[in-house]
Amino acid sequence: QVQLVESGGESVQTGGSLRLSCVASGDSINDYAMAWFRLAPGKEREFVAGISWSGGYTYYSDSVKGRFTISRHNAENTVYLAMNSLNPEDTAVYYCARARLAFVPGNRWADSDNYSNWGQGTQVTVSS
Repeated sequence: QVQLVESGGESVQTGGSLRLSCVASGDSINDYAMAWFRLAPGKEREFVAGISWSGGYTYYSDSVKGRFTISRHNAENTVYLAMNSLNPEDTAVYYCARARLAFVPGNRWADSDNYSNWGQGTQVTVSS
């Protein structure tokens, strides 16, 4: 059973940057697509970004496109989320998830049923 552990969440000011990490243990993530989701108080869980098994394909929500970058280092069993130009609307707990397959079709990335494993989350707080 794979375990996913996120880290890197902090409190930053508007305009700041952070890089989140998700390290997998117990099993490999190499053959699976990975994604980041977030959950803000009073809101539903939101898809943020996804990456195919090889890293050759990425997909972003409109709310973060151009500001966030997802990447992966399969040799280190790690996925990253670089976040720039942060604003208070980005405040949330960020979760990484391992997909059930190596690739997720473009219109299915946001469907949580496509993911079998989730981390415990890391808090990102952006103040104005």
